[in-house]
Amino acid sequence: MSPSLPTGVQHEIVHGPWRAVVTEVGAVLRVLQRDGRDVVAGIGETDRVTKSRGQQLLPWPNRIRDGVYRFGGEEFQLALSEPKRHNAIHGLATWQPWQTVGYTDSELVQRVVVHPQLGWPGTVEATLTHRLDDDGLSVDVRARNTGPVPVPFGYAAHPYLTVGEDTVDEVSVTLPADTFLEVDDRLLPIRRSPVEGSPADLRAGEPLGARVLDTAFTDLHRDEDGRWRIELAHGERRAVLWADESFGWAQLFTGEHLRDINLAVEPMTCGPDAFNEGPTSEDVIVLEPGAEFRGTWGLTGR
Repeated sequence: MSPSLPTGVQHEIVHGPWRAVVTEVGAVLRVLQRDGRDVVAGIGETDRVTKSRGQQLLPWPNRIRDGVYRFGGEEFQLALSEPKRHNAIHGLATWQPWQTVGYTDSELVQRVVVHPQLGWPGTVEATLTHRLDDDGLSVDVRARNTGPVPVPFGYAAHPYLTVGEDTVDEVSVTLPADTFLEVDDRLLPIRRSPVEGSPADLRAGEPLGARVLDTAFTDLHRDEDGRWRIELAHGERRAVLWADESFGWAQLFTGEHLRDINLAVEPMTCGPDAFNEGPTSEDVIVLEPGAEFRGTWGLTGR
């Protein structure tokens, strides 16, 4: 009997020049390639996930201050999954196995149930569909409150993208956002601020250079199809992450000292610490019993 892989069963889907591999544990987007060239900087088949690479983040993305929030008149204390900064980070589904409920050559459907637990009062069933077509990858997300009580909710994905760079300094990023979130040394919200005149202004598509960003953006400009698009470029290579109207935020992570880490580009429904009153709380989703969230994001490139 061969040993289990750290991310469990590996699910490959293909369409034309496109190939993707999604894992059982965490529904990690481990591979996305076009004509054999990486669009996603994933992990090896025998590697464990670090720095949330490729994971699905729910029922909240990013950080919750001290792991504490109030909802429905009650205070909840989550486990401090980011102990260095004394925060709860990236939800409760990152290390769970996702059940396969549909699988074809070009499409994978997975499901996970987040049950009541420490700091979390409800039951949310999430279904994730990774689909390849001529344009690349689309990821359809559904999350339904199947329990008897309302719950706060947010979702994000955490792919790292690549355009063949040696270090992120070489990558030109076009990020069409007018506003970024200023944060403290724990990466928790202080205020929303205009990008104009700041290192967070990436609207012109300049190379990143020495910028160090772990930054949330909002007020994103959308194209006629209702999607916003973030483009990475290096030479003739391009990678584009897009998201529909359900995603009002995006996060860009350059890494800190390891400048060859690749860039995480994260579509988010809400910003950091959205479960608490503050600069991001207006975007938290409240799922009443039986209610459903649905959103779609995707990736393309050349």
